[in-house]
Amino acid sequence: MNEDEKIAIDKSREYIVSKSNQIVQKCRYDFSVTEQRTIAYICSKIKPIEILDRTKGTPFQLEYEFNILDYVRTCGLQDNGKLYEEVKSTLKGLRDKSMWLTLPDGSETTVGWLAKATTNKRSGIAKIKIDEDLAPYLFDLKEKFLSYGLKNVLNMKSQYSIRIYELMKSYHDMKIGQTDHRSKSEKLKTPQKIEWTIDLDELKRLLMVDTIKSYSNFKDFRRYVLEKAQKEINELTDISVYYEPITKGRKTIKVKFTIVSKTGVERLIADAANEEKFGELE
Repeated sequence: MNEDEKIAIDKSREYIVSKSNQIVQKCRYDFSVTEQRTIAYICSKIKPIEILDRTKGTPFQLEYEFNILDYVRTCGLQDNGKLYEEVKSTLKGLRDKSMWLTLPDGSETTVGWLAKATTNKRSGIAKIKIDEDLAPYLFDLKEKFLSYGLKNVLNMKSQYSIRIYELMKSYHDMKIGQTDHRSKSEKLKTPQKIEWTIDLDELKRLLMVDTIKSYSNFKDFRRYVLEKAQKEINELTDISVYYEPITKGRKTIKVKFTIVSKTGVERLIADAANEEKFGELE
């Protein structure tokens, strides 16, 4: 990779990922790390709704294309000689898999991410079409939406780290946005902290691990899900997360999370950690 290409990739990693809070807080899905990185990458490419042409049918732009090599480099995927086939497999997974979305009336509906995916090895271009049923929840970002830098999730190794990061970031920013009206520069000077408590069963349900027998033991759930996620989030992202099990008798029934935004200096340290990991792949 030459210097100009590296600059372009670094710029891509600074792109902003935006999703509605409903997608983040009310969806249940079981996607791999690579599939979640790909979703974040796709979301970072989405154009703001206000500049789209709403006169031709759907009010949302559903079709996008991207350079496969740029995608691979941006997401830090290692070249094992089978990258093109793995990209096809990832896009097919997002085409085939669905997720459960809880609606305001309490009912659940299934929605998918991609309606169609096309790759061209000769041109190196991938074309995707967002599932039309998902579009209103994904694109209508006038209010109550999650926004974060793509680089925050690209080096995570655990599929639960990305999911938990988005949950924590969503609830943190939503609550802070309601109470703290200072400028962005002022907020970076002082950490902003919130607490969020969730039933353990509901957390497992959101992570789609409620049917995994080993995770019925909180000790294993804490070791393989919560602790791994906490370590990666605290090292690599713009927030820090701490948790406390809440018990009834000897049984853990809830988890209380403390979510703290990082100061400007702390974010630079996280950026350096990400850059070091990206450097190992280049």
